[in-house]
Amino acid sequence: MSIERIKTLIIGSGPAGYTAAIYAARADLKPVLYTGMEPGGQLTTTTEVDNFPGYPHGVDGPTMMVELQKQAERFGTEVRIGLVTKVTLSKNKGGIHMVTVDNGKEIEAESIIISTGATAKYLGIPSEERLKGGGVSACAVCDGFFYKGQDVAIVGGGDTAAEEATYLANLCTKVTMIVRKGQMRASKAMQHRVESRENIEVRYFSEIEEVLGKDVVEGVRIVNSKTNEKDDVKVTGLFIAIGHKPNTDIFKGQIEMDDAGYIITKGKTTDTNYPGVFASGDVQDKDYRQAVTAAGTGCMAALDAERYLADIE
Repeated sequence: MSIERIKTLIIGSGPAGYTAAIYAARADLKPVLYTGMEPGGQLTTTTEVDNFPGYPHGVDGPTMMVELQKQAERFGTEVRIGLVTKVTLSKNKGGIHMVTVDNGKEIEAESIIISTGATAKYLGIPSEERLKGGGVSACAVCDGFFYKGQDVAIVGGGDTAAEEATYLANLCTKVTMIVRKGQMRASKAMQHRVESRENIEVRYFSEIEEVLGKDVVEGVRIVNSKTNEKDDVKVTGLFIAIGHKPNTDIFKGQIEMDDAGYIITKGKTTDTNYPGVFASGDVQDKDYRQAVTAAGTGCMAALDAERYLADIE
């Protein structure tokens, strides 16, 4: 039985993957997209998307992903449910990349667009899982607007947490920042920014024991790790800012990455260190992590792939 050969293989199905598919299909690259474990990516856990251009009344994340998929399919993208479990990449220009799907099916790809995204780290407690989309969020920039004039809490002590706390402080009446250790990991400049805001209260040596509320967040139970004292704080929103993990494990040892596992792309392109392999979306962007920036790099990756394929023909 002959192995299937694909002109452009897209791995991942968030805004980056689907936008890459739309552009690749229109360029007649006959893209095949594998959805991965979480079809639609992080946006499927977001109830309201209010900051994506073209939706004046907002849209919920899952609906937006379904619409992007339909648009990609309209131009000829083949969307397949499946998880890429192994890749063997060619270092030669014009070389063929070998890909395994679901630990069994093998395919050959002339070009690959990696759009596997990043996964937000959560606390891992049942009440938090239950209230995701009901007041628990991993993106203050995405969801902070919905808590204007309300009291919220944020978990984390790094630069992202400090930045998101100051962002929330511009919108919310009070921000309670919950830091596990006795000091923040954030840079001194970011710490000063937090300290300068009167409506941010930092709780050190503190962890969340439980998120309170039945259908929506109504508060958090904080425990002090030094005194074991517990305190219930009324909040309507809880933001988790303890980091993201890029979904790049299957590319380790081949694709060049930074210390955190984000794929390194060359200059203003989406080129990786392998010819014909491109990366777009959160998998190569730890700074912005927005649907619209992911979509933008998805477009870039498809254009880069088109130029690459035209160059080797």
